[in-house]
Amino acid sequence: MGLQCGIVGLPNVGKSTLFSAISSNKAEAANYPFCTIEPNVGIVTVPDQRLNILEELVKPQRVLPTVIEFMDIAGLVKGASTGAGLGNKFLANIREVDAILHVVRCFSDDNIVHVEGRVNPVSDKEIIDYELQLKDLESVDKKIQKTERSAKAGDAKAKAQLTILQQYKAVLESGQSARTVQGLDPDAKFEAIGDLCLLTDKPVIYVANVDEGSIAAGTNEYVEQLKASVAPEGAEVIVICAALEAQIAEMEDADDRLMFLEEYNLTESGLDKLIRGSYALLNLITYFTAGVKEVRAWTIQKGWKAPAAAGVIHSDFERGFIRAEVIKFADYEQYKSENACKEAGKLSVEGKEYTVIDGDIMHFRFNV
Repeated sequence: MGLQCGIVGLPNVGKSTLFSAISSNKAEAANYPFCTIEPNVGIVTVPDQRLNILEELVKPQRVLPTVIEFMDIAGLVKGASTGAGLGNKFLANIREVDAILHVVRCFSDDNIVHVEGRVNPVSDKEIIDYELQLKDLESVDKKIQKTERSAKAGDAKAKAQLTILQQYKAVLESGQSARTVQGLDPDAKFEAIGDLCLLTDKPVIYVANVDEGSIAAGTNEYVEQLKASVAPEGAEVIVICAALEAQIAEMEDADDRLMFLEEYNLTESGLDKLIRGSYALLNLITYFTAGVKEVRAWTIQKGWKAPAAAGVIHSDFERGFIRAEVIKFADYEQYKSENACKEAGKLSVEGKEYTVIDGDIMHFRFNV
């Protein structure tokens, strides 16, 4: 699956520094707005200790983790929805991504200019929200105009869509994001707004970028203000120090990284938390294939049936699906091999209605 998260925020909040830390690509990081114009794209692996365990047990020729694509998108300013700054380009880029990582400045530094001339994380968030909401409102209004004509002509499907579109219009006009609309039938929602790719309907994680002095505590006054502001959305706030993470990313030795983290009372990189959080945000799970040639993690949506999961490997696997042989990860770890799991009765044969569980180790039988 092609999965893409867009890193967004006002200029000079630490987006490019963060991107440089989570990707082998090095985005230019400079102390002025619009340093990033064309979106930088990097591929990063999803940390998963289960792969390390499988590698030790199976001893394959290669190990392939699952990955997420991160896009560093140009900074946005007031008026972007009407084309100010790089607004139109920014909005086009963000429309393409599956989820948003909204970086918010939660540190003071007189040497790093703020595009609004002050540090106020709540206001910064609201600027981004407002511009995206205006663009979404424009999209919804256009579709309402088209749908109203069909609804007035007696089209029952159009009438149902119009009701949902008007609900989104009311929410956006009230200053709330489209993702706050709850309780709709998924199919009805898709029929009404699926073609609009609403910017504020995309899932979001807020990334509170703090200074090194605040990272050990995991918070500061700015972070608490941000958390209070996003609480109604039910969105996650992940606290990181982008500058610190960039230093960690440059360390090649794992022991050096661990010692560096310990100096700040951290047990893991904030980037690992962020990557896993992005994966969870998209409602994704991992299943594995394990053999002497390759141990590999595969990304699917939670709730997928076995044939759809097989199709991620190759479309022929889904088209000609016969059955799936499944071993639970805990069983594989306990019994150490596929044969031992078989002998212990821990390998199950599943059909087309089997719902794949996170961590399943699978082998597909198919015939085309």
